[in-house]
Amino acid sequence: MNIIDDLKLQYSTGGIVIKLLFLNVFCFLVSLLFFFQFKTGAFDFPTWIALSSEPSTFIFTPWTFLTYAFFHDGFWHLFFNMVVLNFSSNLFLIFFTPKQYLGLYILSAIFAGIAFVLGYYFLDLSSSIVGASAAIMAILVATTTYRPLMEIRLLFIGNVKLWHISAVIIILDLMQFRLGNTGGHISHLSGAFFGFIFMKMLQNGTDLSILVTRCLDFLVNLFKKKDKKPFKKVHKNFSRPIEKSVSSRIIVKDKSQQQIDEILDKISQSGYDSLTKEEKEFLFKAGK
Repeated sequence: MNIIDDLKLQYSTGGIVIKLLFLNVFCFLVSLLFFFQFKTGAFDFPTWIALSSEPSTFIFTPWTFLTYAFFHDGFWHLFFNMVVLNFSSNLFLIFFTPKQYLGLYILSAIFAGIAFVLGYYFLDLSSSIVGASAAIMAILVATTTYRPLMEIRLLFIGNVKLWHISAVIIILDLMQFRLGNTGGHISHLSGAFFGFIFMKMLQNGTDLSILVTRCLDFLVNLFKKKDKKPFKKVHKNFSRPIEKSVSSRIIVKDKSQQQIDEILDKISQSGYDSLTKEEKEFLFKAGK
């Protein structure tokens, strides 16, 4: 089996986490082919993929509030995001369903995108963002909100509480807020906030992921081919009334015959000795 067949097998047999990892890696490979500028050594994402903070841009490309969350600006950006995505996703799926997981990923990406646009509007800044960090933060914080005291064993460190990991990541984002990548930090913190709200609402009985599930089900049913049933021509006879007595005679058995059948079933299952005295006498009289 070559590497391509092995990847195909992993994708087809893997769960939702594997599929999301593959999708992010695939989008990165597409970026290398079409959006990487070898002269500058940087990516130049088009406005129909990256989320721009300019209203004149995103108002005509509303899908970028989601597409930006599947592209990454460099190998290490992709690598670290995928490591944390795999870690946090597997923890989340211990307690919740793949549909809830996918719903959280999509809704948090959209929410963080809106927060980024609003934040840059009030800060009077202009830029664009890509990356799955906001959705990853939402998944991590949602799991932490549900099980904050869960112990995680880290290499070279040992056992730590899950809330310690989330707290360190959030504090680092807050410390670097004004140092650079302001848009990225806005989206990270917004994703974390959404993950917290998502879990609190879920614990109170409101599952926001249903919004995504219903939309996806609608799209699947919209493009699903419907089985064509052969046309059946129905002939109606108005000259004769339907005789109900015929069907009733077929369905309803004679009472004594029904009792005989029940006794015979009992004999076949448990033997003749299992019959009561009354059943034996009834069967003897019926046989005359």
